[in-house]
Amino acid sequence: MSIALKQVFNKDKTFRPKRKFEPGTQRFELHKRAQASLNSGVDLKAAVQLPSGEDQNDWVAVHVVDFFNRINLIYGTICEFCTEQTCPVMSGGPKYEYRWQDDLKYKKPTALPAPQYMNLLMDWIEVQINNEDIFPTCVGVPFPKNFLQICKKILCRLFRVFVHVYIHHFDRVIVMGAEAHVNTCYKHFYYFVTEMNLIDRKELEPLQPLP
Repeated sequence: MSIALKQVFNKDKTFRPKRKFEPGTQRFELHKRAQASLNSGVDLKAAVQLPSGEDQNDWVAVHVVDFFNRINLIYGTICEFCTEQTCPVMSGGPKYEYRWQDDLKYKKPTALPAPQYMNLLMDWIEVQINNEDIFPTCVGVPFPKNFLQICKKILCRLFRVFVHVYIHHFDRVIVMGAEAHVNTCYKHFYYFVTEMNLIDRKELEPLQPLP
């Protein structure tokens, strides 16, 4: 990453604190392997494939946390331009509107301004990836039976951040010279969720024909 981009994607801009993997754990090793593949310039379609002999849940867990960190960083760079005035509804253009539901405060799908939706989304994901019953970090502790279903919902909602950024704030991304970085991140995300069959193809329609 260039010096200019490092200044754009600095730690102060991160929308939420990054979740890190503990050194010495299997997931930390998988994370390092995934990062090494990306940094080596390997084809993204190949980089997302489940390594031989590795557990699918571990591979998915590593990527969910990594995408949460990356997407939260991307949104952090444009969040000052995403306000209740500029984005009174969380949407992806006139055709797609995303309503928030969390079975706590918002028991029914509720239309919200984009920044409020983003805050609720990142809080909701953060609670889950820090929950040892859902994302266990200790060796030998099994994943819950509904782990992949939980991850599908997280990834589906993270995809909406891409939709909003691309359709409503990509001009800011271009001004910052970060479009190549954001495009690569999106391609990585797209290839992973399609390779692992984690998002319904219909959900991906707002950003077709990308990548």
